[in-house]
Amino acid sequence: MKYLSLFRMPTPMKITGRSSSITNAFINSIIPVVPPSAKDVKQALEILGMTPETFQCAYCGSVASEWDHLRSLVKDKKPTGYISEIHNLVPCCGKCNQSKGNKEWKTWMHSNAKLSPKARGIKDIPERVKRLEAYESSRAPTKMDFAAIVGLDIWAQHQSNLERVQSLMRESQELAAKINVEIANAYKAL
Repeated sequence: MKYLSLFRMPTPMKITGRSSSITNAFINSIIPVVPPSAKDVKQALEILGMTPETFQCAYCGSVASEWDHLRSLVKDKKPTGYISEIHNLVPCCGKCNQSKGNKEWKTWMHSNAKLSPKARGIKDIPERVKRLEAYESSRAPTKMDFAAIVGLDIWAQHQSNLERVQSLMRESQELAAKINVEIANAYKAL
């Protein structure tokens, strides 16, 4: 028994399990990424109460490993209109970024979501919220109407491509499940 407790089977893969990744790819592929200047980064960090020496996750204070979109780029499988620019990005740790997902940042920070600052017992949440509110009000992020920019026909074509890819993924998953059963039965017969 001792040996089996050390073993863990790989999780079976589902083609449709990547549906949200595909949706995000379709949306993120059209969103502009605007690199900040050194001055922009310095100003952002100053508003957040940080320096290069005190650089940390704006949500929890852990070591920052990435920059998170304060306002989500994707909501309900649709683009929100926000883009990737310094006015919509804050330093973040991987735990907070994964936990927050596309939730509204302030609600998430005070929630019991797995790995949220509240759930992890972060003590200075009110101070962090104040700094993030100051950051948020310092300069509004760019919000664009993508469909209006490219035209409704091109936008509909992009959405149709996404739906076709997801439909093919569902069809492929059904076929993969049938193949899996046949291969499992052949294995049992060995």
